[in-house]
Amino acid sequence: MTVPTLTAFLAAHQNAVLVEVAETKGSAPREAGTMMLVAETALWGTIGGGYLEFMAIGHARRLLAGETVADTLDVPLGPEIGQCCGGRTLLSFRSIDATIAAELAHRLQAERDAFPQVMLFGAGHVGLALARALQPLPLAVTLIDSRTEIDGTLPKGITFRRAAMPEAEVAQLKPGGAVVILTHDHALDFLIAKEALARSDLAYVGMIGSKTKRATFASFLKREGVDRDTLDRLTLPIGGGAVKDKRPAVIAAMVAAELLGVLMSGGS
Repeated sequence: MTVPTLTAFLAAHQNAVLVEVAETKGSAPREAGTMMLVAETALWGTIGGGYLEFMAIGHARRLLAGETVADTLDVPLGPEIGQCCGGRTLLSFRSIDATIAAELAHRLQAERDAFPQVMLFGAGHVGLALARALQPLPLAVTLIDSRTEIDGTLPKGITFRRAAMPEAEVAQLKPGGAVVILTHDHALDFLIAKEALARSDLAYVGMIGSKTKRATFASFLKREGVDRDTLDRLTLPIGGGAVKDKRPAVIAAMVAAELLGVLMSGGS
């Protein structure tokens, strides 16, 4: 099921309550600033699930029904509510009006603008599977291909660019981003990787392939006068070796986990 955008949710549910984690103490399911929207028959987002969220939904819907209820709840996350986090969570409740809706839209846009950037080169079966795997994650994903026809349907929400010289696109990536190379052409793979590895400010450069392909690429770099330390910054093969399965969806899952481990390990 496709999750509606904030705009679509508010258009469909004009009466809604913003539930926000205002403060946490000790261990808690989600951090301060996490939010969800509660309408009479629908939800958008989550504050962590469990009985805490059940309580929050009920409180918000009483507010929607016109009852006089507190605008905060201080909830101990212990056995009394069936959760064992051991901390406390302070929740705030606000009925959404035009001002709050605009505030939320601005906040979500700022969060999206801060997402780590990922460039996928190659819209073949694995490239499209990886785009689908990354689409719901807090990453800004661009899929790039040079061909007039790609190998399937583009996932909704993924930026697509058709480029005659894909290797030139690497220069557009912000520092700290990631390059994943999965094109239909080994020579093109090598050109893109050379451009990406020439940048020391990228968090990840990965290429689909095998140990044999890595050895071939090492020879290519050596002929180009690139030192061995540069090759050491290339992840090839991508996705690790724990699962020996070459189906596109499996490769995509492994690479998605690898990217999250690199791009979000700082808790951003």
